[in-house]
Amino acid sequence: MPTQSEFEVIHVDNHLLVVNKPAGMLSQGDSTGDRSLVEHAQDWLVDTYNKPGNAFVGLVHRLDRPVGGVMVLARTSKGAARLSDQFRQRRVEKVYWAVVNGIPNPAQQSLEQTLDDKACRLEFRTLRTHKGQTLLEVRPLTGRKHQIRRQLAAAGHWIVGDLRYGADRPLNRHAIALMSRSIGFAHPTTKEQLCFEVSPAPWWPLSDDDTTTR
Repeated sequence: MPTQSEFEVIHVDNHLLVVNKPAGMLSQGDSTGDRSLVEHAQDWLVDTYNKPGNAFVGLVHRLDRPVGGVMVLARTSKGAARLSDQFRQRRVEKVYWAVVNGIPNPAQQSLEQTLDDKACRLEFRTLRTHKGQTLLEVRPLTGRKHQIRRQLAAAGHWIVGDLRYGADRPLNRHAIALMSRSIGFAHPTTKEQLCFEVSPAPWWPLSDDDTTTR
């Protein structure tokens, strides 16, 4: 399981805390009692700034537990409200990477399906292929629960390690091969356009040494 030493801060200012969430870490606490990203963030802020008591951390979006990558947290209630509004209005640019089973049709660059009576849409492009697996860059156009995982599985290309949606074996570290690669948004107070990007963990499938760019 992730440890606090794996909790990586990418950016911090008076209103924002941008982090690289390890795959396997909860975004927020649940019935398991396992420590969450929010708790790690609070501890980091208290330790870094010698704050008495708990530090404010606003969760404005989530990643599934087995998904790692860049996440944005708010340090103030004003920041949380304004960031949440951007997410609700879909003004945040989110890019994911996924390693999937099989090789999608190169002519196909989008998926549009109905899941649980809700329209789900995403765009993708192939970055690399190797031994029957494909690294995709994915941009969700709607915001549904487990959308990327479910849409790719429904199209016959389940995410490597995702036992819930069709994978035949797990990855290590309680993870699946889906990550939040980058996120772009307007700063909640200065309005400056920001974009933060992270690289895959060392254990991710399809390293640069054994792939072919298409």
